[in-house]
Parts: sequence; C-alpha cells; structure tokens
Amino acid sequence: HVQLVESGGGLVQAGDSLRLSCVILGRTFSTYNMGWFRQAPGKEREFVAAVSRSGGTTNYADSVKGRFTISRDNAKNTVYLQMNSLKPEDAAVYSCAADLGAKVTTRTYEYEYWGQGSRVTVSS
Repeated sequence: HVQLVESGGGLVQAGDSLRLSCVILGRTFSTYNMGWFRQAPGKEREFVAAVSRSGGTTNYADSVKGRFTISRDNAKNTVYLQMNSLKPEDAAVYSCAADLGAKVTTRTYEYEYWGQGSRVTVSS
C-alpha cells in the first residue's frame, strides 16, 4: 500500500513564499518520478511541476517557471515544492503524485498514486 502525505499549505499574502512537502510511505521513494498538481475551485486539475527519480530532471508549467522549484530528498522519502512570489491565481489545492513510468511526465493520468491535497490560499 502506497500513501502520499502532503503538508505545508496555508494562507499567505501575495508575494510571500511557501514550501509544500510530500512524504511517500510504504514503498521505495526513489522508484518514482514525482509530480505536483493543483486544482482551483471550478477548474480542472493542472500540472505544476515534476522531478525525476534521481532529481536530475525537472519540468515546470509555464505559469510557475522561475517562481516555483521542485526538489526531492530520497533519503527522507520526500518531495518539496518551494513556491516564491505567490500570486492570487496560485491559490488551489496542491497534490503530489507518484509515477512509475520511464520518464518525467506532465500528464495527470500517468500518475499512479496521489496524496490527499494541501490547500494554499493567497490573499491580494
């Protein structure tokens, strides 16, 4: 059984920073490529960032490029999303996801396991 647990969400002001964490339980963390997705009210879930098993390859949505950084610590079974210069449009429920595929992917349906989500609220 694989379980992903996010933490670090909250309420911040525009321009602030926040770091999300996601720990994977039950399996070898380094087996998975990891991704972060978000879903705002009334909108579809969208890709935010992804990182390869080794951490050597990353991919970002254009909307967060230059502001967000995804990283991982395989020794701690944890993936992080550092979010800087937050904007009101970044407000959403952020979920981490794990993928066993060969390459880092942005496609939601290719991720096998999902966390429960962590809410980020950004006030203007």
